[in-house]
Amino acid sequence: MLIRGKYQGASFFELVEIDYPHLRPNLEGRGAEAGAVPSFPHGTTVLAMRFADGVLMAGDRLATEGHRVASRDLQKVYPTDAYSLVAIAGAAGPAIEMARMLRIELEHYEKIEGEQLELEGKANKLSQMVRANLPAAMQGLVVVPIFAGYDRRRRLGRLWKYDVTGGRYEEAEFESSGSGSLYARESLKKAWRADLSRDEALRLSLQALADAADEDRATGGVDLTRGIFPVVYFCTIDGAREVPRDEIERAYREHVLVARQHVGGSA
Repeated sequence: MLIRGKYQGASFFELVEIDYPHLRPNLEGRGAEAGAVPSFPHGTTVLAMRFADGVLMAGDRLATEGHRVASRDLQKVYPTDAYSLVAIAGAAGPAIEMARMLRIELEHYEKIEGEQLELEGKANKLSQMVRANLPAAMQGLVVVPIFAGYDRRRRLGRLWKYDVTGGRYEEAEFESSGSGSLYARESLKKAWRADLSRDEALRLSLQALADAADEDRATGGVDLTRGIFPVVYFCTIDGAREVPRDEIERAYREHVLVARQHVGGSA
């Protein structure tokens, strides 16, 4: 016999909150001693931008723990459904859990309601999760994501940034988050255009991450020795698609690396 709980809506996040709180991911830092924040891995630099056909989202692969490398190949960009993406920066553990929970939330809504949530509604769902993380953020476990996707009703790409209280703000051009975000944003500002082609947007994102890695030691650049490259996704009318590693490597070698060597920089 099916036993219904108190919650009767379409939100998986609220269902767990109300009827199964013991199963909820630890987004509030429960269990940490008051005033004591242990050392934990941090994701560093991610970015998103609009281009002619939709949005691009990219992130470096490095995770740091103080001055130590915690991971060289952390994934920081995740598809949340067929037409949306989230990029994580900040405390790696809660950020990854938040990205996974958002994906489950959107799948659950679609199964219950029989249709996908509007893109702006998806951005609101992530806002609720960031707000739920506020107690942990006050202890130092800050998560500051970027959300982006293709709005099929408006037929354009859209993106949002967030603050630690769950406030969301739509950006019309581009956004970056994480320790190297200032440098990535300055790099994007120099060359971004609304009519960027797919290839131009890919090259610009790689250049921005390379510039951030030059100035911020916590941002991982391209590691040619280990074959580690940024994770890049496009989201267009055809849906969210990851850029193959060989295409990223080719774009980096043909454009970014050559340009940096031409001006006497280092890769």
